[in-house]
Parts: sequence; C-alpha cells; structure tokens
Amino acid sequence: MIDTRRLRTLRAVADHRTVTAAAAALYLTPSAVSQQLAALEHEVGHQLLVRDGRGVRLTAAGEILVAHSNTVLAQLERAEAELAAYSAGDAGEVTVASFATGIAAVVAPAMTALGVSDPGIRIRVRDAEGDASLMMVLDGHADLAVAVEYRGAPREDDQRLSRVPLYAEPFDAVLPRGHRLAGGERVDVADLADEPWIGPYPGNPCHEVVMLACEFAGFQPRVTHSSDDFRAVAALAGAGAGVALVPRSALRGVDLPEVVVLPVAGDPATRRVFAAVRRGAEQHPLIRPVLDALRSAADRVRPAGPLGP
Repeated sequence: MIDTRRLRTLRAVADHRTVTAAAAALYLTPSAVSQQLAALEHEVGHQLLVRDGRGVRLTAAGEILVAHSNTVLAQLERAEAELAAYSAGDAGEVTVASFATGIAAVVAPAMTALGVSDPGIRIRVRDAEGDASLMMVLDGHADLAVAVEYRGAPREDDQRLSRVPLYAEPFDAVLPRGHRLAGGERVDVADLADEPWIGPYPGNPCHEVVMLACEFAGFQPRVTHSSDDFRAVAALAGAGAGVALVPRSALRGVDLPEVVVLPVAGDPATRRVFAAVRRGAEQHPLIRPVLDALRSAADRVRPAGPLGP
C-alpha cells in the first residue's frame, strides 16, 4: 500500500526540484523528506529520483508515479469536498493568494459580496505574484490562487490544478507628460525602442509580457529601473526616468499628474487572469462560493479606455 503522504512529498520535490525547497514548503526537515522518499522507493521497488546538478530530477518511474499521484491527490480533494458537503459545512476559512491588482479588482469585491451571500465564509488574503500564488496552492499554503497567465504556467489540462478564467486586460503605455509622443491618441511600441524603460522584476509574469511585446516590436528594451509596484513605475515615469507598459487596471484610482497613459497601437500585450484551486477541490462547499463570487466580480472588470492625458 502506497502512503499518500509520501506521494505528496514526491510531488513537492518534483515541483521544487530540490529536497531542501520541498522540505521548506512542507514544513519538514530535509532529512524527513529524504526518509519519506526512501520509504516510497522501497514501497514501489523503483528508484524515483536522481541527482541533477544541485537539485534532483525524476526518473522514468518517478514520472509515472507523479502522474498517478496527481490523479490520486485530486480524488482525495474530491472526497474531502463531498464529505464537507455531506456535513453541510457552510462556515469556515478560505485562504486566497493573489497579486495586488487582482486583490483590488476581484478579491476585495468578492469578499464584499460573500459577506452578504455567505457570511459564514471567512477570506484570508495573501499578496503573492503569479507563479508564487500557484505554488502556494500546490503546497497547501493557500486554498485558491488568483494568478496571471505566463509562459511556464501550468496548462489548462494540468492534473494538479483546476483553472477558472476571470478577465483579460490590455497593457497601456505610460509616458512622462512632456514626452514627444504624449500628445498622440495611441503609441506604437516600436517608437519606444530607444527609450529607457521602467518595468517589473524578472519572475513577475508582467515582466515577461512586456519583454515579449518589445520583442514582437523588434527590439529588446533597455530596462533602467525596476519595481513590481505599478504606482512606483508611474511615479518614475512622471519623473522622466523612462517609459513603461502597465496593465490597464493597475493605475485605476491613482493620481497621475505627471504622466500620460495611452493605448498601444495594433494588438496590445494582454494580461490574462485566472483563478486556480487544487484539482478536485473546486466543488468544496467553502471554495465553490468563493469561485462564483470571483467570477461575478470579474464580470465587472471592463477593459475600458486608459486614463488619458
């Protein structure tokens, strides 16, 4: 009989690529993780991991077992959801990990709506960027993630997660008010090739979107200043430090006297936002209302025009 706790440990090592990182995610010591993996290899009669540089990688047998682990663990999530439904559990806490703009756009409005429709559900919010929020869900540190589509994100058919599309929004150009292009109706990204740029740090999904937009325009941006806070990005642009591409909703409600925000010509870069839960948990009586509330809040996120001059 394979111990499901050891399957969770194996999947954590597969996700994090090192025993030390997996141990930190599982709140275990590295030696405890190594012991569980050794016991699992003994149970199945196969070597599951091999060293790969400073980390580890799955053997062919390990790949097979992880694929089955995803199915088994998803089924356990469904069992817990059905048991919770059987107990008519309509009160409890749901931890939601989301990037900052997602909190403002959909998480906070969903909390307001749930306070009326499902007052027994308590939402605990954790600010986390794209890939970090998804890993928090997979590691069991959050029940639900609001994340951004990015290259390398789990695919829609990933057996570890169930995804729900929420909304999509274009990126707009943020220019100093005195910029040579500030008086136009829209901006061609290619016309900003020689400018200094301000953008998110590598690892932030929006960094990749901006890099790809510039790549499609035929250049690699010269990123002079970096911040994951789009209000700081706008402030730097207003100080003449450079130009930026920013998701449209990121600057809503922010006083921007020194910048001009204009739409991008052609097919603009787009931020696609989705919710994700561990596969099998989507029907949990506490999680289902939260997903519904997030979708309702997302319906009110309109891709309206940029703030303008």
